[in-house]
This record gives sequence, structure tokens and C-alpha cells, in this order.
Amino acid sequence: MTTVASVEQIVKVRKSPSHARSGAVAESPFVKWLLISIAILFLGLFLIVPLAAVFTQAFAKGLRVYVDAIKEPDALSAIRLTLMTAGIAVPANLIFGVCAAWAVAKFDFPGRSVLLALIDLPFSISPVISGLLFILLFGATGVFGPWLMAHGIKIVFAVPAIIIATVFVTFPFIARELIPLMEAQGCDDEEAALALGASGWQTFWRVTLPNVKWGLLYGIILCNARAMGEFGAVSVVSGHIRGLTNTMPLHVEILYNEYKTEAAFAVASLLTFLAVVTLVLKAILERKTREAAAVDDEVRAHEY
Repeated sequence: MTTVASVEQIVKVRKSPSHARSGAVAESPFVKWLLISIAILFLGLFLIVPLAAVFTQAFAKGLRVYVDAIKEPDALSAIRLTLMTAGIAVPANLIFGVCAAWAVAKFDFPGRSVLLALIDLPFSISPVISGLLFILLFGATGVFGPWLMAHGIKIVFAVPAIIIATVFVTFPFIARELIPLMEAQGCDDEEAALALGASGWQTFWRVTLPNVKWGLLYGIILCNARAMGEFGAVSVVSGHIRGLTNTMPLHVEILYNEYKTEAAFAVASLLTFLAVVTLVLKAILERKTREAAAVDDEVRAHEY
């Protein structure tokens, strides 16, 4: 059985520069620097320059104008609505994603391929079409519209429609991150836990969940980023009511259309900052995932 000290040595070896270089593909210096230059040029043109332009425009007239744009009542309302929507959509998709991934990866059942296709559906449908679907369902002339109006329930052009649309367009992210990870891990650990007397709930909390924790966090970050930045579906179902149904992306659009450039870029800079934080967290989790996978492979190799 592998000791703790040997596992720590494995991690150090995996992290060492010499180990990283040993797996690199041998290419000529020209090819290497050409590829690096192309990557840097592409990132500079399509990532760094736009990000710099957003923050430059946001602070073009000074910090006071920037703060005033953020403190404006409609902007604060948009920020609160965006955070509230993400705060509801992400936990809902977390529950669905874990349940769907566990069912698909650990069990064979009729309709499994159909469930996988439905999970991927928001990836293939335009967000605008997704919004129109909810208009057809919950609008005044929609399938459930007359019944909702008769009972005084307002969904379309109100906060509930924004939350529903956001949940719909973001629900594949966590499930699709966990499904291949759980399938690759197999069912051996769960079967061993059950054989040793653990209940299904104990197996989930002490075996399944720890095995996928980095992938789960990765999916949550991507889901949260999409939830806060969603525009198309939310734009269709929101009604663009100032101070009530405008999220941050919608508020940026309105400000820009009204030629309030500094205010628009000020709110956009908040979304950009959140995007940058998301990228940093994403990179950290990818590294943690690779390290965890490397340690697991080495531990299994030493055990057998």
C-alpha cells in the first residue's frame, strides 16, 4: 500500500520542471517560437486589447464618474438582479447536474441517450430561441398564459422568467463537466464502499463527491459565469423594464444605446472583472484537477 510520504514524492515529481519537460514534444526552436508567437498575437488581439479598452473607457472621465455610474439606482438594481439570478440558477443547476451525472455515469437505464441529448439541447439552441420558447409557454397568449393571468401569476416580463431562462441556458455546464469525469472513474470505488457496509448516501458523500470535487467546482464556475453574462434569452423574456427586469448585460445595452458611453463601460467593467476572476479560478482548478488525476494514477500504479 502506498504511504503518505510516497504520495507526496509523487506530487513533487509531477510538479518538477524536469518531469514536465520530459513529456514535451521535441520540436525545432523555430516551430516552438512560431506557435508561441501566434498564440500570444491571437490572445493580444482578441482578449487583452478588448479587456484593456473596456477598463480604459470605464475610467476615461475619472474615478468619480465611474463610481457615480455604478451607484446609479438602475445600475444597482441590475447588479442585484444579476447576483440574485445567478444565486438561484447555479444551486438549481448544481442539484440537477450532480443527479443527472450520477444517473448517466453510474447506471444503465432506458432513455439514457435521450437524457444526454436533452442535457446538450441548450448548447444547440440559440439563446434567443430559448427565450421565445418561454414566451410561447408563459406569455399572455401562450400555452399556460390564460391560466396564469386568471390566477394573477406573472412570469414573462418579470423576474421569474429571467430566472427560468437563465437556468435553462446554463443547466448543461455542471452535468457535462461531471459526466465524463464520473464515467472515467468507473464504479469500483462505490462498489467497494457498498460492499464494506456503507449506505448509498454515505457512499455519495464520502466516495463519489470527493472524487469529483475539482470537476464540480469547475462546472460551478463556468455555470456562474454564463448565468451572470447571459443576454439573449434574458433579453427576450425580461421586457427591459428599468429598475425591475434589467440585468447587468441588458443595462449595459440600454446605456450604450443612449450614448452614455462611460456609464455603459463602467457597468461592463464589472462584468469583465468577474470574467477575469472566472478565468483565474478556472486555470487554478484545471491545474488542481490535473494534479489530482496524476496522483490517483500513480497511487493506483503503486497499489497494483
